[in-house]
Amino acid sequence: MAEQVEEPSVRPSDPWRGPKFLTTKHNGSHTWQVIAGSATLGLAVAAGAVLAAGPWDNGQRKAERALAAAADRTGGAHHGRTTPEGPRPAPSAPAVLPALTAAKAAQDPAGLRAALTPLVDAPGLGKKLAASVVDTATGEQLYGHGATTPMTPASTIKIATTTAALSVLGPDHRIATTAALSPDSRTLTLVGGGDPTLAKADLRAMAAEAADALREDGEDGENPAGPVRLTYDVSRYTGPELHPISPNENIAPVTALMIDEGRLDGSDRGPADRTDDPAGDAARAFAEALEKAGVQVTGAPREARAADEARTVATHCSAPLSALAERTLTNSDNDIAEALARQTAIAKGEKASFAGARRAVTNELKKLQLPVGGAHFADGSGLDRKDRVTPALLTALLARAADPDRPGLRPVLTGLPIAGFSGTLDGRYERDAAGTGLVRAKTGTLRGVNSLAGTVVDRQGRLLAFAFLASGSTSAAGAEPALDALATALAGV
Repeated sequence: MAEQVEEPSVRPSDPWRGPKFLTTKHNGSHTWQVIAGSATLGLAVAAGAVLAAGPWDNGQRKAERALAAAADRTGGAHHGRTTPEGPRPAPSAPAVLPALTAAKAAQDPAGLRAALTPLVDAPGLGKKLAASVVDTATGEQLYGHGATTPMTPASTIKIATTTAALSVLGPDHRIATTAALSPDSRTLTLVGGGDPTLAKADLRAMAAEAADALREDGEDGENPAGPVRLTYDVSRYTGPELHPISPNENIAPVTALMIDEGRLDGSDRGPADRTDDPAGDAARAFAEALEKAGVQVTGAPREARAADEARTVATHCSAPLSALAERTLTNSDNDIAEALARQTAIAKGEKASFAGARRAVTNELKKLQLPVGGAHFADGSGLDRKDRVTPALLTALLARAADPDRPGLRPVLTGLPIAGFSGTLDGRYERDAAGTGLVRAKTGTLRGVNSLAGTVVDRQGRLLAFAFLASGSTSAAGAEPALDALATALAGV
């Protein structure tokens, strides 16, 4: 039986942007408001924090803003309720912005230990728990419980994957899929760049663009210049396509060319049946799109590299890396995580394989001066049980993402699911739970392994990064509430 990883139960209205936030103005400054029962804590951030809130803030739609302002928002999780304009807004800055950490009284480690000690021995956490809590402003570890112990992280390893990719490539990087035409205009090659989010609609747009180029090559300028053979190029990636635990409904074969993450059921997240030939399926979909665009395609598509002298006649670029990273974290998207690991490998001069990605991610985190001792990145998604990270590494990653001098890493924070509101934490916190809206964290679930790593604002307004890694649990139903209680406790110290 295939191992499962956590997936969200609710779909955001815009998978590229993430939750939307409500602001009000007071004397010319913006105040961020937590739209949840826990908003009564009175946490707010002044106008200077707005610039750091994350990639999606500037794109907030007016309809959603009006809906948020008009609705009666008194509590936490929406449990699947949606509106025509999208899901209810989620809280923002109090749980992600390093601006909160300025000019605050010193944290009391003794008080924090007193709050956490009774919770770390919860039976639901299983046989072993390792933990780390740090102040993101100073990097000081405020609490450690086996903090340097390498543990199986499950999907919390995606924090490392996205950090490395953003550090190497930058938040504006896009993954390109192209169509290249041979000099004799007789062979068209669909060249995969490694974008797992490529969709059939994108192929239709590329087909129309390629058809225009072929018409320009034609004698009358109206009809394509004769039939074309279609090939597809997946040479950008190397090594095994199948994940070590595949076949699995949680991840498609890892190839440089696929559409809709190889999903066969039309879904855009969560477990789903996957094709065993994602590149071939994409090529066949492109052939169909070309025919509809007026281009005659002879024979069945076959795999082949594009000729060196071929010219690009159509291009589709993915969403920016900032959005891909956020989607990876919010929805625990395994396919995008593996793609980002390989994109990192390519940028670092490594082979785009599981092994190359491991070396690339490790070396980039070393370059960021992060504590990678004991870490092993067997994959980018966390599905592999051979993965190892320490709680200290996870909290160091989160603190680095909160560094005001590294704005390019901010999507690591803004992509974290919000307790009771989004992604894999949508259903984890009840309406009146103290941590609702204040905890932002990446979840991790394999059989017997449960983890939670993210950020929370304490009562002093200080942004804390935490990581709790548990193993030997008998069920997620017992472990997840215990992990949530640990994160919630941090909000109250």
